[in-house]
Formats: sequence, structure tokens, C-alpha cells
Amino acid sequence: MTTSAITSSLSQTSTTASTRSQISSDFDTFLKMLTAQMQNQDPLNPIDSTDYATQLATFSGVEQQTRTNDLLTNLGSQIAVLGMSQLASWVGQEARAEAPVWMDGDPVTMQLSPEFGADRAVLVVRDASGSLVSREDVPIEAGLYEWLGGDAEGNLLPQGLYDLTLESYSGATLLGESPIESYARIFEARNGEGGTTLVLEGGVEVPSVKITALRMPLNS
Repeated sequence: MTTSAITSSLSQTSTTASTRSQISSDFDTFLKMLTAQMQNQDPLNPIDSTDYATQLATFSGVEQQTRTNDLLTNLGSQIAVLGMSQLASWVGQEARAEAPVWMDGDPVTMQLSPEFGADRAVLVVRDASGSLVSREDVPIEAGLYEWLGGDAEGNLLPQGLYDLTLESYSGATLLGESPIESYARIFEARNGEGGTTLVLEGGVEVPSVKITALRMPLNS
């Protein structure tokens, strides 16, 4: 189990213990209030025993619901830890997803999927500010493609994040523009309220459910 998982487990244990202590404290307070109510009732008009039973049943129901919530919370925590332990083996591998691409001089492997009926495909590259930096024709066949990271003049782009899209044409007609899936190495698996997030090269964060393929690094 990872350090973060142990910390999460200890936190859950502490929370559960605190909740139990609160329940116990509330129950003692309830009994004291009930005793005071009995001692100070009007002897000529005593409280019906049914009312006492109702109060006890109500408190017992709240107590049981609280304990049930604790059990569900702990179960969710255990499932999350299990998911993290499974994802730990992903760290170091390359994940394929629709996400910004980190370019540092090494070729980037991407999946090309031109529109049906297209006879020309163009890779469109924009920098982090959204400015167009390159347009280049790429193979029309669907499959993997190695992008070398060049600008419009063929010079290597500066290190940074880039958004890649694929334009599909039939003659001069644009059939559509779609995001491109690319491979990037996984550096971290992070658990949160929205589920598990994978941190890729360049600090790019992608939900684990958005990963469409995994592979071992080709240079490993």
C-alpha cells in the first residue's frame, strides 16, 4: 500500500472514531435530557410512555443511519485504495488520450483517424495561447504517426504544450476537424473527489477513464 493510501486509511479511521465518540456523547446527552424530562414532568399530567418509546426509537434510528453512513464511507475508501493500487502499475507507461501534447524535442506518437471519404488530412498545431504555429499534410491512412514537432518552416518548436487537431478534406471541402489522441508517459496517479487522475508529461492531467490505450515506452 502506498503512503498516500495509508494516510487516507488512517484519516478514515480517525474520522470514524471521532464519529463514534460523537454518537456516544450525543446519546449520553439524550439520556440526561430524557431523565430531566421525567423528573420535571407534571405528576398530574405525566408524559405518556409511548412518547418516551418514540423518542428512543427516533434517536436509535439516527444512530444506526450514522453508523451505516460510516460503513459506506469506509467501503468507498477501500474501493478507492484498490483502484489506486491497480493504477500504480500504470506509472512509467505511456497512455493514449485526447490531451495537450508536451513537446521537448522527442517525437510524439499520435493516432490519426481521418474522416470517412477524406482524400487529404492536415495536422493543425496551436501553442498554449491558441496561436497557429503549423499546418502539415499527414498520411490519409488511419494509424499511428510520429510527429517531429516542427513549425511552418520545419524548425523544431520550442519546448512547451501544444494542441493538435486533424482536418479532413475531400478535395477542397473540409469534412471535419477532430482532436488527436497521442501517447505520453504517466508520471503520477492521483485520487480525488472526481475520481482518479493521471498526470502526464508537461503536467497534463487526464481522468483515468479518458485513457484509451497503454503501452510500455519504446525507449525503455
